[in-house]
Amino acid sequence: MTNNQAKQQNIALILGLGALALIRPLMKITGFIHIFGNEAIGSIAMTVLISIAWILIVIWKRVQNPIKVLVFAGVSYAAFATILSGILSPILNGSLQGPLTNPMALVSVFMTNIVWGLVLGAIAFVIPYQKNVS
Repeated sequence: MTNNQAKQQNIALILGLGALALIRPLMKITGFIHIFGNEAIGSIAMTVLISIAWILIVIWKRVQNPIKVLVFAGVSYAAFATILSGILSPILNGSLQGPLTNPMALVSVFMTNIVWGLVLGAIAFVIPYQKNVS
């Protein structure tokens, strides 16, 4: 596999992981988050499940640099969630709400998800598995 092919696969993986994490806000919007009893427990449970999925996926794909991939997956999720909020909040609530209305909230969304990706990437990094060499 060439470096270009590896880079293309990592971009697709990063975007896919970011999209996978949209399950949590979509469950909240649709009300399915309440299958866990209440919204707070549901949000925590879904975050844990998504985190486990991210780690298992980078191990299964034998990602060479899981920290880099999962940090960028966090960035992609933050971007997707911000866009989703910008599209759906006017439709569902009648006005724009969420991180697009507050610059500090926007920075917070991105920083939180960068740290989330960093922590998960570090966990995946220390788990022994055969990493692909590009």
